Amino acid sequence: MDNLSQKKCKPCEGGVAPLTPDTATKFFQQLDGWQLQAKQIRKQFTFKNFHQTMAFVNAVAWVSHQEDHHPDMIVGYNHCDITFTTHAIGGLSENDFICAAKIDKLFAI
Repeated sequence: MDNLSQKKCKPCEGGVAPLTPDTATKFFQQLDGWQLQAKQIRKQFTFKNFHQTMAFVNAVAWVSHQEDHHPDMIVGYNHCDITFTTHAIGGLSENDFICAAKIDKLFAI
Protein backbone atom coordinates (compact mmCIF):
# COMPACT_ATOMS: atom_id res chain seq x y z
CA MET A 1 0.00 0.00 0.00
CA ASP A 2 1.30 3.47 -0.85
CA ASN A 3 2.56 5.81 1.84
CA LEU A 4 -0.56 7.69 2.90
CA SER A 5 1.29 10.88 3.82
CA GLN A 6 2.45 11.23 0.22
CA LYS A 7 -1.05 11.01 -1.24
CA LYS A 8 -3.46 13.84 -2.00
CA CYS A 9 -7.11 13.84 -0.89
CA LYS A 10 -9.74 13.47 -3.60
CA PRO A 11 -12.95 15.51 -3.52
CA CYS A 12 -15.84 13.63 -1.94
CA GLU A 13 -19.37 14.96 -2.29
CA GLY A 14 -21.15 11.74 -1.39
CA GLY A 15 -22.52 8.99 -3.56
CA VAL A 16 -19.58 6.76 -2.61
CA ALA A 17 -19.70 3.98 -0.05
CA PRO A 18 -17.60 4.30 3.12
CA LEU A 19 -14.55 2.07 3.39
CA THR A 20 -15.19 -1.53 4.33
CA PRO A 21 -13.90 -2.55 7.77
CA ASP A 22 -11.13 -4.61 6.12
CA THR A 23 -9.92 -1.70 3.98
CA ALA A 24 -10.14 0.73 6.91
CA THR A 25 -8.05 -1.65 9.01
CA LYS A 26 -5.36 -1.83 6.30
CA PHE A 27 -5.11 1.97 6.17
CA PHE A 28 -5.29 2.19 9.98
CA GLN A 29 -2.18 0.00 10.31
CA GLN A 30 -0.17 2.79 8.68
CA LEU A 31 -1.05 5.29 11.42
CA ASP A 32 0.58 5.85 14.79
CA GLY A 33 -1.51 6.01 17.96
CA TRP A 34 -4.91 6.65 16.41
CA GLN A 35 -8.10 4.94 17.60
CA LEU A 36 -10.23 3.28 14.97
CA GLN A 37 -13.94 3.42 15.63
CA ALA A 38 -16.78 2.33 13.35
CA LYS A 39 -17.12 5.62 11.45
CA GLN A 40 -14.15 7.70 12.58
CA ILE A 41 -10.51 7.80 13.61
CA ARG A 42 -9.35 9.81 16.59
CA LYS A 43 -6.12 10.80 18.33
CA GLN A 44 -5.13 13.07 21.22
CA PHE A 45 -1.93 15.07 20.88
CA THR A 46 -0.32 16.56 23.99
CA PHE A 47 2.06 19.50 24.32
CA LYS A 48 4.11 21.34 26.93
CA ASN A 49 2.07 24.53 26.83
CA PHE A 50 -0.68 26.54 25.18
CA HIS A 51 1.65 28.14 22.63
CA GLN A 52 2.78 24.77 21.27
CA THR A 53 -0.82 23.55 21.20
CA MET A 54 -2.01 26.55 19.20
CA ALA A 55 0.93 26.36 16.79
CA PHE A 56 0.00 22.72 16.11
CA VAL A 57 -3.70 23.57 15.69
CA ASN A 58 -2.84 26.26 13.14
CA ALA A 59 -0.55 23.88 11.26
CA VAL A 60 -3.30 21.23 11.20
CA ALA A 61 -5.72 23.85 9.88
CA TRP A 62 -3.27 24.69 7.08
CA VAL A 63 -2.75 21.03 6.11
CA SER A 64 -6.51 20.41 6.23
CA HIS A 65 -7.15 23.42 4.04
CA GLN A 66 -4.56 22.22 1.51
CA GLU A 67 -6.25 18.81 1.39
CA ASP A 68 -9.78 20.27 1.55
CA HIS A 69 -10.62 17.69 4.21
CA HIS A 70 -11.26 19.05 7.68
CA PRO A 71 -11.21 17.35 11.09
CA ASP A 72 -13.20 18.01 14.21
CA MET A 73 -10.85 19.37 16.87
CA ILE A 74 -11.20 19.85 20.60
CA VAL A 75 -8.48 22.15 21.94
CA GLY A 76 -7.32 22.65 25.50
CA TYR A 77 -4.34 24.26 27.19
CA ASN A 78 -1.89 21.47 26.38
CA HIS A 79 -3.80 19.07 24.16
CA CYS A 80 -5.69 18.76 20.91
CA ASP A 81 -8.10 15.92 20.13
CA ILE A 82 -8.53 15.33 16.39
CA THR A 83 -11.28 13.27 14.82
CA PHE A 84 -11.63 12.46 11.14
CA THR A 85 -14.66 11.11 9.35
CA THR A 86 -16.07 11.83 5.93
CA HIS A 87 -19.43 13.42 6.69
CA ALA A 88 -20.59 13.30 3.06
CA ILE A 89 -20.59 9.50 3.11
CA GLY A 90 -21.33 8.88 6.78
CA GLY A 91 -18.13 6.97 7.46
CA LEU A 92 -14.46 6.62 6.71
CA SER A 93 -12.79 7.37 3.38
CA GLU A 94 -9.17 7.18 2.30
CA ASN A 95 -9.05 10.98 2.80
CA ASP A 96 -9.40 10.51 6.56
CA PHE A 97 -6.32 8.31 6.66
CA ILE A 98 -4.33 10.54 4.31
CA CYS A 99 -4.90 13.55 6.56
CA ALA A 100 -4.17 11.56 9.72
CA ALA A 101 -0.85 10.39 8.25
CA LYS A 102 0.06 13.96 7.28
CA ILE A 103 -0.74 15.16 10.80
CA ASP A 104 1.40 12.39 12.30
CA LYS A 105 4.33 13.64 10.18
CA LEU A 106 3.59 17.22 11.24
CA PHE A 107 3.57 16.24 14.91
CA ALA A 108 6.96 14.53 14.51
CA ILE A 109 8.62 17.82 13.47
